[in-house]
Amino acid sequence: MAQYILALDQGTTSSRAILFDSEQNILAIRQHELTQHYPHEGWVEQDPMEIWTTQYAAMLEALAAANVSPAEVSGIGITNQRETTILWDKATGRPIYPAIVWQCRRTAGIVDELVRQGLSDHIRRVTGLVPDAYFSGTKIKWVLDHVEGAREKALRGEILFGTVDSWLVWNLTGGKVHITDATNAARTMLFDIHNLDWDDTLLDALDIPRAMLPRVCSSSEIYGHASLPGGDVPIAGIAGDQQAALFGQTCFAIGDAKNTYGTGCFLLMNTGTKACESTSGLLTTIGIRIGGETQYALEGSVFVGGAVIQWLRDEMRFFSESRDAEYYAQKVPDTGGVYLVPAFTGLGAPYWDMYARGCLIGLTRGTSREHIIRAAQESIAYQVNDLLDAMARDTGIPLSTLSVDGGASRDSFLMQFQADISGCTIRRPVIRETTALGACYLAGLAVGVWNSREELKQLWRCDTLYHPNMDAQSRRTLLAGWNKAVGRSLGWCRPE
Repeated sequence: MAQYILALDQGTTSSRAILFDSEQNILAIRQHELTQHYPHEGWVEQDPMEIWTTQYAAMLEALAAANVSPAEVSGIGITNQRETTILWDKATGRPIYPAIVWQCRRTAGIVDELVRQGLSDHIRRVTGLVPDAYFSGTKIKWVLDHVEGAREKALRGEILFGTVDSWLVWNLTGGKVHITDATNAARTMLFDIHNLDWDDTLLDALDIPRAMLPRVCSSSEIYGHASLPGGDVPIAGIAGDQQAALFGQTCFAIGDAKNTYGTGCFLLMNTGTKACESTSGLLTTIGIRIGGETQYALEGSVFVGGAVIQWLRDEMRFFSESRDAEYYAQKVPDTGGVYLVPAFTGLGAPYWDMYARGCLIGLTRGTSREHIIRAAQESIAYQVNDLLDAMARDTGIPLSTLSVDGGASRDSFLMQFQADISGCTIRRPVIRETTALGACYLAGLAVGVWNSREELKQLWRCDTLYHPNMDAQSRRTLLAGWNKAVGRSLGWCRPE
């Protein structure tokens, strides 16, 4: 009898559901776009109810498309945009404020205050993170500070906090289960990744009541059951999107690394059961927690990856379909000296500059639309290369191969330029839905569809290899120009 796993992939720009069978075949995919709200400069919000309803609809539509009933599904795996923060009323299940998205910079002032209080080293040592508005902790404080009566209700356990995984599980179980997994907890800037518990020092500093926080579980276990029309299904796997992709790429060994090209770009390297502290601006995070064992990862984050292509499409109106960027980028032999630094919401690793802003530089009278499009494409690869360099410095291991996934990994121009500028071989899998696949694997292990990671490793198949073919001098020249352009964008809107 066929065994099915349903992966819910709740991302920044869409809610998707993918139905897999036990041979890793995709039987159905359904997706709904998610509305982004920008109420002020640097602010990004979403409607939590839209997150839930779009995800629920995609799930039912995927099952219907494959003609599979919930009773035939062995388990549900969830992967989600991380750090996005939702607070809701425990009694009504209604959000008390819009979801504050991971990209939102409104809490930069709160972060500055934590730094002034001398908590930077504590944050780095305990959470593996750097003080930044990217993470959930300061977002929780902001909502509690700005919604009347919220903190008092939270103290009484009447207001609950969750990242998107918690919000989906709460709704799927009819309000019976309030949990998160270790990978998502590790992204809150409130969680001790070594002792695997919420950190009282940071909770006190941000005035966040422990009563509102979810219980932290492993990434592969049965958390509860989703009540769906036609049957209850075990919810059996959860991981934040980047950790799910690391698992879906079967990066199970120390030194294995992957980069996901999504709205942002996220490079993760498995460092095994030892947490590796970065001196190069990378984050130490939980890679996965299964069966009582925690594996750690080094992570570098690019805030604006594929989103720069969306910006060219939607705001600049350079083309109508994102996939056209590849075509236009190849219409010119180079960028004509143009660099685009897409620091629209600051710069992540290795710079961690909340006050950096976008910079388009090197323009001449001969600059064309195609030059700018190519510069945007190349900017994604340059930012990833910054992460690769930082990771090599921290670990002493220059990467020779990099597994890739995400929407922009379909772009062969970008993948070849990534190989050229980084000097490493790019490895793209047959199954590019590796984030959803990771959630599928985690759920499947918990319910017995698969028995081991070795069994999963046998399922992974390579589609395309991109080998570097740029000469060293050209690479050095291009990287020097990129570093110069980044220098122009740093600290642009820092208060005087």
